[in-house]
Amino acid sequence: MTLRGVLDVVLTDPGMARVVAAAGNATLAVTAPPAVQPLVAAALAAAKPGGGVPVLVVTAGERDAEQVADQLRCFVPGRRVEIFPAWETLPHERLSPRADTVGRRLAVLRDLTHPGENGTIDVLVAPVRSALQPLAPGLGDLVPVELKPGDSVELDDIARALVDAAYTRVELVEKRGEFAVRGGLLDVFPPTEPHPVRVEFWGDEVDELRYFSAADQRSLDERPDRLWAPPCRELLLTPETRERAAALATEHPELAEILGKLAEGIAVEGMESLIPALIGGQPMQLLTDLVARGTHVLVCDPERVRSRAADLVRTAEEFLAASWSTAASDKDGAGQAPIDLGASSFRDLAEVETAARIRGLPWWTTGAFTLQAEDDDEHVTLDATTVDRFSGDVPRAVEQVRTWSRDGWRVVVTFAGPGPAQRAADQFAEAELGAALVPGIESAPEPRLTSVTQGNLEAGFAFPGIGLALLTEHDLTGQRGTSMRDATKMPARRRNAVDLVQLQHGNLVVHEHHGIGRYIEMVSRTVNGGQRDYL
Repeated sequence: MTLRGVLDVVLTDPGMARVVAAAGNATLAVTAPPAVQPLVAAALAAAKPGGGVPVLVVTAGERDAEQVADQLRCFVPGRRVEIFPAWETLPHERLSPRADTVGRRLAVLRDLTHPGENGTIDVLVAPVRSALQPLAPGLGDLVPVELKPGDSVELDDIARALVDAAYTRVELVEKRGEFAVRGGLLDVFPPTEPHPVRVEFWGDEVDELRYFSAADQRSLDERPDRLWAPPCRELLLTPETRERAAALATEHPELAEILGKLAEGIAVEGMESLIPALIGGQPMQLLTDLVARGTHVLVCDPERVRSRAADLVRTAEEFLAASWSTAASDKDGAGQAPIDLGASSFRDLAEVETAARIRGLPWWTTGAFTLQAEDDDEHVTLDATTVDRFSGDVPRAVEQVRTWSRDGWRVVVTFAGPGPAQRAADQFAEAELGAALVPGIESAPEPRLTSVTQGNLEAGFAFPGIGLALLTEHDLTGQRGTSMRDATKMPARRRNAVDLVQLQHGNLVVHEHHGIGRYIEMVSRTVNGGQRDYL
């Protein structure tokens, strides 16, 4: 699904041309509708000779990051676009992030640190939560377990390497982060793979690799070129880490239970909350410290990002204070953390921006409403608008497309799946519109022709000055289509809201991050001078 031809037309817009010409400037504020904002990153990544500049796109949330990444993959199909996901847990929470989240993060950090292995990341999309959270040093240097047919290696050595990378040895592999050894077979479920991988050995030589189903353990037709298994935790129990844990357990007997297990090499739920104390005084790093020099940081919808960042910092501080207050044994409840864990706390967005500027990274913003800069060279307003939502009103949509075509516009209509795209093309043909169903938009679409294609886009846009309009399935029908990519995702968690008024003692609830629990009571606590309610 490529829309590269649409981007080629967008690049002829005078405003977008100014954006591209400003590449390298320390500051630029771009005013554009939400659907157009990712095109700023696409223009930077693709417009310059030699492959453009690397871009770090910061969004308000995880879903925003996924939408931006989907859009960018359509507009710059020749560029590599990756997401750097955030933990589902808070930095000081006694819960560990999911193995698949950690695996995806470490895979990105490995490629940022060693771009020669898997290729350079051209656009990295990160929710602000992951941009604010400090990282343990050296994560990009953690070596993944890698095997390919023809490699000669002892199976026991690979098993030890997987254990060192925080994989769990089991009898039957069912979840990400698990592995099993049965005779000459090694089953591994890397966090970054859609299916577990079965490695068949002939003696000490890797003979064959194949995917298999975790549900019934049967082999699948698709075969991977290699096994590439990044670690499953951002804190590995190396001899040095275990030694520090043992020393801290002696100094802080109140943490002896968790530290004692870590000293013995036993992974403990929530051990990541102690990262600052277990890395030997090394400074933590931010994501902006690890991206390539010359990377342009582009903050999409900066007001939402700033608001979300402030909420995250405040919530994390309150959680840290409340958790230690609850754990304290003193009568007044004013517990203090026995170990300074502030190094892993969320940073303020302003601190992240300062750190980026110290490295010489341009810090740009793009939003629907942007304050006019004193210098016109630091502000660009794109001549772009949103499009009407037709909500299933086919006659009105046809009439709008007819008007654009009569005025010589280039019109592109995208659908998530091939079926809806075919039906729309038939409807346009019945309305005697010049329409064509095409597999992709490789080059600039023809004027006065409506091109119907596939594209995983949320909302459309129009550039009146250059006569370009793009409509999406959501614009036309009011519904979001399901693509094959969506169909292969893990089932989304049910997000049924809990009515706190009707919640009664003993009710079972499912928390988005913490799992199943039983409601006991709601209590009020004074934290940092403010009153807060807790379940």
